[in-house]
Amino acid sequence: MGEFGERDGSGVWETDVVIVGAGPVGLMLAGELRLGGVDCVVLEREAVPVDQSRALGFTARTIEVFDQRGLLPRFGGFGTIDMGHFGGVGLDYREVEGGSYGAKAVPQSLTVAVLEKWAEELGARIRRGWEVTEFTEEDKGVVVEARSVEGGQVRVRGAFVVGCDGGRSLVRKRAGVEFPGSDAGVEMSFAEVEGVRVRPRPNGERVPGGMVLCFQQGPERFRVTYYDRAAVPQREVVRPSFEEVAEAWLRLTGEDISAGRPLWVGRFTDASRQAVTYRRGRVLLAGDAAHVHLPIGGQGMSAGVQDAVNLGWKLAAEVQGWAPGGLLDSYHEERHPVGARVLTNTLAQRTLYLSDDSMDPMREVFEELTAYEEVRTHLIGMVTGLDIRYEVGPGDHPLLGRRLPARQLTGLDGTPVEAFTLLHRARGVLLDFTGSTATGGAPWADRVDTVAVRCTDTAARELFAGVGAVLVRPDGYVAWVGREDQPPEGLTEALARWFGVPAAA
Repeated sequence: MGEFGERDGSGVWETDVVIVGAGPVGLMLAGELRLGGVDCVVLEREAVPVDQSRALGFTARTIEVFDQRGLLPRFGGFGTIDMGHFGGVGLDYREVEGGSYGAKAVPQSLTVAVLEKWAEELGARIRRGWEVTEFTEEDKGVVVEARSVEGGQVRVRGAFVVGCDGGRSLVRKRAGVEFPGSDAGVEMSFAEVEGVRVRPRPNGERVPGGMVLCFQQGPERFRVTYYDRAAVPQREVVRPSFEEVAEAWLRLTGEDISAGRPLWVGRFTDASRQAVTYRRGRVLLAGDAAHVHLPIGGQGMSAGVQDAVNLGWKLAAEVQGWAPGGLLDSYHEERHPVGARVLTNTLAQRTLYLSDDSMDPMREVFEELTAYEEVRTHLIGMVTGLDIRYEVGPGDHPLLGRRLPARQLTGLDGTPVEAFTLLHRARGVLLDFTGSTATGGAPWADRVDTVAVRCTDTAARELFAGVGAVLVRPDGYVAWVGREDQPPEGLTEALARWFGVPAAA
């Protein structure tokens, strides 16, 4: 294998999938594809990874996603934020099992470094300093053209191309995918500052003239963010100077940060857009290329990483030739509604968070509603992604279509078995609690691991009460549940729906 794959007679490099963009989404997808046995090349315009914190962590569901792939130890340990908010209305996210407002103070630069190393270890080729300029669809693939920062040219052919190249995605534009939504109505500016002390305001505070937010990232390191109601969003977002940020912060809070050392200064808006389709032929979109919104609650990067995990095994199955009909299309069917919900909740939070005093009656009613547990858990599930449920087939068990929670099980010999450990290889898993379904998954043994387990603690017994077996997709979502007192009806159909015709057929 060469730098980009193997060359054909015309000098075009060949691979299975070309990924455009080496941010967290593109790198996660690269790792997922390699776990699925698919060759891939990641083309990234930036010559070196961006050394900026950007997203400060990820949601509770994304913590689980990384745990499913055995990646959490690579982050070196981090805390979680228990107390969060929805549009400024405080919530205790621990009220939901596994819930938190997200990982605490994990800069995006670290996430990129972890995912890049993992993807490369698995055999992904990540090529930085290559800007994609065009691509052409053919009957059996897509030829991607790119140029290097030194002026070189390269053409790479893949069976598919995936745009993970951000909100201004060239892949999306060249594919002709519409990106409807709303233009910016507000803009917010921020700075990461060292050498000063600022009063933390983790849930934000409304002040005369706007809103201010402050996270502490170290003894004398803070990220300050503000919304100045007097500012008019520009068509092109221009990075502010630190002097501009310090002046606005002093005006809005009375705190002087001008003596600090700025590490990063930026600006973002509430522009909210979503691609009408996440797949057009051999072109797919993920992350910000598919959806952009106000970055609130750590949902942006997290939604993109979850896009990649949903797409990876399905795309690998398509390339490998065993995907059942409609499997790859289910990526759009499942993830587009999730993206739309993120746009909706971030716009709702923006209205609560940033509107002037005329919104106070709505805030008062909203706070009254959060006195009800059902309302609180609904909002927490929405922001964390823990309540996502896909349509996976017939059945009414509460687990069906939902994520498999972390549980400690044991093998028949008493060996401890952690549920998430079984997902490290991104294969299907058939958890067999009775031994009656052990042969059911045998024809799919090249794609599905059948594991005989028992429940030996209270949490596992409660979750799997009355359950004889559970089929889990590679992305961690439950595709079938069998009762312990009934034959495994529907198992063969579920296996065929998600894992195709068995190799043994």
